Amino acid sequence: MTQPLSPETGRAAMRALIKEKSPLGPLKVMAQHVGRFFQIPIPGFRPYVVFGPEFVRKVLVTEREKVTWRNTDPVTDYLDRGVLIVDGEEHDRYRKLMEPPLHPARLAGYTQMMISQADRVTSQWQNGETVDMLVESRKIALLIIMQTLFSKDVWDDLPRIWNPILKAIEYISPGGWIIWRNMPRFGFRKPLKVLDDYLFEIIEERRKKKDEWKVESGTSDLLQHLIDAGLTDKVIRDQMLTMMIAGHDTSTALLAWVFALLGQHPETQTQLLHEVDTQEKSALLDHVIKESLRLYPPIHIGNRRIAEEMDFDGNKVPKNERLFYSIYLTHRDPSIWENAEDFCPERFAHGRKTPPMSYIPFGGGPRACIGAAFGQAEARVVMTRLLQTHTFEFTGHKVHAHMGATLEPRPGVMMKVMRRAGIS
Repeated sequence: MTQPLSPETGRAAMRALIKEKSPLGPLKVMAQHVGRFFQIPIPGFRPYVVFGPEFVRKVLVTEREKVTWRNTDPVTDYLDRGVLIVDGEEHDRYRKLMEPPLHPARLAGYTQMMISQADRVTSQWQNGETVDMLVESRKIALLIIMQTLFSKDVWDDLPRIWNPILKAIEYISPGGWIIWRNMPRFGFRKPLKVLDDYLFEIIEERRKKKDEWKVESGTSDLLQHLIDAGLTDKVIRDQMLTMMIAGHDTSTALLAWVFALLGQHPETQTQLLHEVDTQEKSALLDHVIKESLRLYPPIHIGNRRIAEEMDFDGNKVPKNERLFYSIYLTHRDPSIWENAEDFCPERFAHGRKTPPMSYIPFGGGPRACIGAAFGQAEARVVMTRLLQTHTFEFTGHKVHAHMGATLEPRPGVMMKVMRRAGIS
C-alpha cells in the first residue's frame, strides 16, 4: 500500500517542477523521498511508478505476461494496430515482418545513404548561421528512416509533411487528456489526414509498381515485406506510421542531446573532433552517445496496463491499473551510477560495471526496441559526418528536458555553424 506524501515531499516536488520546467523534477524528488515504488498523487491520474533493475526486469522479462501494452491513450487511437501497441501473437507477427530491414547485417549498406542525407541538410546552411540542431536533426533522421524502411526520398515532400508530422507527435505526447481522456482536441484532424493520405499514396504507388520495384532494387524494404505478407492498406499504414514516428523521433532526440551535451562540455567536443579527424572509428563518440542515452533516454518511461496483480517487494499493483517503469530514474539512480547527474562519457570507457537492466535506453526483454542497433549506427555515422564537415559553437542558452513523445531538449539546441576548410 502506497503511503500519502508528506507535506515536505509535496513542497519539494513543486519546487522541482518550477526549477526544471518538467515533471521529471518531481519524479526525481519522489524517487529520493519515497523510493523505487510510488504512486503519482494527481486527482484523476494516479499511476504507479517503479524503477531500478529488479523492478524493471519484473515488468520487461520475468512477469511480462502480467502487463499489456495496449491502453486507452491517444497513441492507441492513432497508431491503432501498430506493432508498438499490440500484444501477443499479433505483435509477434508484425515484429517478425519488420526485423529484416533493420537487421544489424544490413547496417553497413545504409552508411553512404546516411551520409548523403546529412549532407543534403547541411548544404542548406550558411556559414556563420545559427541553426537549431533539434530541427536539423529531425530533418536528417526523417530522411534516413523514410529511405531505409520505405525506399522513399521525401526531400521534396518535407514542406508537405513537416507540420503534419509535428502535429502527430504532439497528438500522442502527454497533455491534458491524461486527466480528461475525452477532452476536445482542436487543430489535429486536418494535419493527421494529410499524413495519412501521404502514407496511403506511398502504399498505392508501391502496389502499382511492385514487380518493377523488386527488379530495380534487388532487395526488399519494410514496405515490401508488409505488402508481400498480405496485410491490408490500413494495417500497413499503422506499421508505417508507427515506424516513421518511433524511428525518427527517437533519433532526433538522441542527436539533439548529443549536440546539447557537447555544447555544454566544449573540452569533450574538442577531444571528440580530434578523434573523428584522426581515427577510423572514435571510441569517445560511442561513449558520448551512450552517456547521452543514459542521461536523456529518448523513450524515458514505459507505459503499461496491469493484466494481473503484480507485487513489488510487498507493494501491490491491482489489475487494470496503469504502471510506469522509469528508464530516466533507473539511469540516474545514485546507488548504481557514480555521479549519476553528471555528463561523464568515460564511465563507459572500460565496460559498465552495473547490474543487468540498469542501462535500458532501448528497453529490454523480448520487446526491446527493434531499431536499437540501427539507431546507434545512425547516430555514429551522422555525428561523424557532421563533425568532420562543420564546426559547432553552442550559444549558451538554457536547455531543459521536455516530456513529449520522446525526451527532447527544449527550446532547442542553437548552434553557430561553420563549414570546415577543405571539406568536400
